[in-house]
Amino acid sequence: MRTLFVFLFLTVTLFAYTDLDAKSFYKLAQQKDVILLDVRTPQEYLEGHIPGANLIPLQLFRYLFLGGKGIADKRILVYCHSGNRSVEASKMLESWGAKRVYNLKYGILDWKKRSLPLQK
Repeated sequence: MRTLFVFLFLTVTLFAYTDLDAKSFYKLAQQKDVILLDVRTPQEYLEGHIPGANLIPLQLFRYLFLGGKGIADKRILVYCHSGNRSVEASKMLESWGAKRVYNLKYGILDWKKRSLPLQK
């Protein structure tokens, strides 16, 4: 039983995406070699998005990413409106082998609340 617990703990720890608050997410988004994904709808994206974000609506996510080829070692930042769709996308990315996935906890709502930059 103990072995099973240790195995499950290590599995969850090794493959869990990381929730970041808006300020930490902003700092990481400023670094080179990161992929910034907005998984909201096109209309939400047009209302304002994080500079440098690539729009891939969650509804199309699994089709556009083609099973995650070439993403294993990339730092991938994911956000949505409130944090729910980005959690789903983060889990998909992990299931495809991505090891460094960062989710914007509370989504763009928290980003706006902290007056971080948006692009229209």
